[in-house]
Amino acid sequence: MSIHPPPPARVVLLCGPSGSGKSLVAARSGLPVLRLDDFYKEGDDPTLPLVDGSSDIDWDHPESWDADVAVEAIARLCATGSTPVPVYDISLSARTGERTLCIERTPLFIAEGIFAAEIVERCRELGLLADALCLNRGPAATFRRRFLRDLKEGRKSVPFLIRRGWRLMRAERSIVTRQVSLGAHPCDRDEALSRLAAAAAGRHAHAKNTATLT
Repeated sequence: MSIHPPPPARVVLLCGPSGSGKSLVAARSGLPVLRLDDFYKEGDDPTLPLVDGSSDIDWDHPESWDADVAVEAIARLCATGSTPVPVYDISLSARTGERTLCIERTPLFIAEGIFAAEIVERCRELGLLADALCLNRGPAATFRRRFLRDLKEGRKSVPFLIRRGWRLMRAERSIVTRQVSLGAHPCDRDEALSRLAAAAAGRHAHAKNTATLT
């Protein structure tokens, strides 16, 4: 009797505005998680974008993030079940090391981060995509959760966090609209968990049909 190798794993891309609860949903799913925030560029990278009319680095712009390396890591996880991942310290805006993420033979994992929607089409073209979800809690709730989290973790200075928070609150609806236009399905926490459970059970046979606009 021939023994066939297990099929390659697939990924659920989980995006949403900063503070929308992506990490919490990913943790509650019970699936392995690749943190896409670990693929931020370092603070001295000359290609980092700035906030218009400011000297602040725009960490919410896709160009502050290395999409190519993130896709390579996802593809490697899908093919081999293991990949090296940078260890990124947001408070230092720097990579401080490297770790190995191993999902073994798990057929599904989550890649979560505010830029996950930017790579939906690339993952679909590579045949890696199981689903793509965009969490949406509403601007006020997201602002409060994001500020308290970032303050507790000491991610940036308080003045920076306040400036960023107000800017993101005003832009939240356009952020969600963009992520949905890139192929992520808008949903709340409960629907996200339901779709993750369905994907894990193999009920989402075609990512093309599950990551659509509603």
